[in-house]
This record gives sequence, structure tokens and C-alpha cells, in this order.
Amino acid sequence: MAGKSFAEFKRGWPVVTAAMLGIGLGLSPMPFYTLGVFAPHLAGEFGWSIGDIMAGLSITTLMVLWAGPLVGWLAVRYGARLIAIVSTILFALSFMAFALSNGSLTLFYVNWALLAVLGAGTLPITWTRPVNSWFDDRRGLALGLSLMGTGIFGFFSKGITTSLIETFGWRGAYVGLGLLPLLIVVPVALFMFRDRDTTGPDAADAKPATGLTTRQALGDWRFWLLAAALLVISFAIAGPIPNMENILKTANIPAATILTLTPFIGLSALAGRLAGGWLLDRFWAPAAGFLILILPGISCWLLASGGITYETALVSILLIGFAVGVEYDLMAYLISRYFGMRDYSVIYGMLYVFFSLGAGFGPLMFGRSFDANGSYDGILILSAVLLVASAASLLLLGPYRQFEADKA
Repeated sequence: MAGKSFAEFKRGWPVVTAAMLGIGLGLSPMPFYTLGVFAPHLAGEFGWSIGDIMAGLSITTLMVLWAGPLVGWLAVRYGARLIAIVSTILFALSFMAFALSNGSLTLFYVNWALLAVLGAGTLPITWTRPVNSWFDDRRGLALGLSLMGTGIFGFFSKGITTSLIETFGWRGAYVGLGLLPLLIVVPVALFMFRDRDTTGPDAADAKPATGLTTRQALGDWRFWLLAAALLVISFAIAGPIPNMENILKTANIPAATILTLTPFIGLSALAGRLAGGWLLDRFWAPAAGFLILILPGISCWLLASGGITYETALVSILLIGFAVGVEYDLMAYLISRYFGMRDYSVIYGMLYVFFSLGAGFGPLMFGRSFDANGSYDGILILSAVLLVASAASLLLLGPYRQFEADKA
């Protein structure tokens, strides 16, 4: 067992490294973690409300509804490597285009739409396909390491963005952040990221891709159970994060203290990636997911309980960040175990639609709730209840499936 695990990482570490950087500097974390820092500057310069600005994430969601499955199909047809590299270049350019904002909300939203369509290939849909094919015995850990990119960027993003804004202004910060994928991800992916060729000389003991077809997956109740659970989980976890600065501000936490607290979301996400991957390899994934995903429910309850102190704010941030570090890993792992690798990218892309719906509209609904009520308490309590219920539904998935190649 240990020898097999070592052999997997010996062959597959370049793919994991490239995936970690590609995911960390892609569409999933970059706009999500930085928008809360840009929002006060955009609101101050153009007079937009917080809800108006957070709506950009919802625009991204709407575009990913069709771009996600399309990217999944393209990754199966042309290979994940090509799609990921091309999309990274286009994503970087469209992210830098925010520097050209002129006060028009329409132009702002069009830019978000382009960012989503052109950058959809930087989502885990593409990066995790080769990782899954290179790893079996330690697939959970490999996925956890790959998806650590979101936690690493989340930890450093707010400080880097703040520093760039202070030095170059918010327009210069958009350009500076946009250069990161071009200068880091593209060169690494060109040399280290590759699809698993089951017939080539480096195939080793690779198994042929087996599993359900897309049509079979859509006819399976497990697909729709996962879809509903992911929709709710992503809504309740993603909603508070871009609003966290404002949540703490309304609790009268000093601005300087807030700046020291929010990076812990990314730090705890790193811990979540590693711990989650370790748990997925050793325990039944739905049970591990249930135990981890009730943690942000506790976080939402703490934030809504009133009288937030530094200690309760820190605990809340750590709990919600830890869950952020697991949700992507869990989704990729469950898809590979219950639907197989045959149409993995396509099925992932379709389920990502539901995940993206929750993640995209969560911040908007949290922002609108604050605009209407002057408080986040109501939506935080609702999110806590929904998280526990949806996490519990994963326990209905049953034992892992065995496909023909696995049985052989």
C-alpha cells in the first residue's frame, strides 16, 4: 500500500503541482477572494452599492451554467491540458480588463460575463481530471493538495490586493493580479501538466477510464441528490466570505483588526485541504463530508449570535475556511467514486452548475439582505440550518460503486 502510494506521487507530483497553481490563480478563487477588498474602492469612486458590486459574482454564475459543461466536454474531446492553458491566458487578460471600468455597471457586468466564459477552463473541472487519472490509492490526498491552491491564494490574496491598491491604486491592482496567472501558471502548465495516456510509455499500471455515461448519470438519483446538496452547501459557505469584512465591520470590529482576521480564511482552507484529503482516503467520504460541513453551520450561528468578539470572529473564520478547504475536494472525490472517470469532466461540469449557482448567488443574497435589513443575522441563521440538512443528505449516497475495470 505504502509503495503504491509512493509510486503514485513519484509519477504524478508534477501534475498535482501544476493543478494547485492553476486552480489557485484561476476563476474559482481570484475574483471571489479579492472582490471584498476592491468593493469599498469601487463603491467610493462610482457610487455603487455593495449589492451592485457583489452581483458581479452572480453574473459569473449565470455564465458558468453553460460554460462549465461545455468546458467539461472540451476537456474530454481535446484534453484537459490544452483547455486549461488557453483558458488561463484568456482569464488573465479579462481580469486585467477590470482596470478599464468607467462607472458603467453594464460594462462592469459584461466584463464579469467575459471573465466567466473565457476563464471557465481554469476551474477544477479541467485541472482535477488528470489528477484523478494519475491517482487512485491516494486520490483524496492528491485532490486535496491540488485544491490547496484556493487556500494559498485566499490566505495571501487580501494582503497582496491591499498592498497593490495602496501602491498602484485599484486599477493597477487589477493589472498586477492579472499578471500572476500569465507569469506563473502558464509556464508551469506547459512543462508539468499533462493528461494520463493509458496507452503511452508512462501509463504504468493505469486503468482504462470506466464509469457511467453522462446520460446514465443524469438518470441516477445520486446525481440529483448531489446537485441539491451542492447548491445549498455552496450558497451557505460562499455567502459570508466576500461579505466577511462588512459582517465584522457591522459588529464594530476595528478595520485594522479585520485586516488581520480575514486572511485566516485562506489559512484554515489549507488545513481543510490536507485534513479533508487524508479523511477521504481513509473513511467513507459522505460521513467525513457530513462531519466537516456542519462546521460552517456553527460559524454562521456564531456570527449571528450578536456581540462578536475577536475570539468568536476568529473561530467563525477558521471553521468556515476549513469547510471551504474541503468542498471542492469532496465534490471531485464523490464524482469519481460514484460515477467513474469515463465522462468525469462532463459530469463534473454539470454538477458544478449547481455548485456555482449557490456560490454565485450566495454573496449577492447576503449583500441584498444587509442592504434591506442593515444586518446579516437572518440569512446567517438560515444558512446554518440549511448547511446541517444538506450535509446530512450526503449520508444517503450509499457505498462506493465498483466499475468493470475496478472489479478486474
